[in-house]
Amino acid sequence: MAKKTKKWSQDVTENSDAMDLKEGVFKSSNPKKIAESLKQSAESSQRRKSNPFRSAMSMLTFYINRAGDQLTKKQKGTLEKAKDELRKDFGRESGH
Repeated sequence: MAKKTKKWSQDVTENSDAMDLKEGVFKSSNPKKIAESLKQSAESSQRRKSNPFRSAMSMLTFYINRAGDQLTKKQKGTLEKAKDELRKDFGRESGH
């Protein structure tokens, strides 16, 4: 049987037209490093359609939603913390 083709969501994550991501960015256990990498990718992209903060947050949220049950509790917690770090990096800290 032939090797199963990639899911569309994996293709979007790897080949997004919005921004070029560093390989393995979402695998890091350091939320600050994830946020910094996403910020750098979003700011340097010439192809994104919205502002850098929105592009970076959208890609992170997309990854969390598409990975779903495949994420361990620890990984999901790290990625959720990366959202907070991203808000800090862009000066958009929430009031809670």
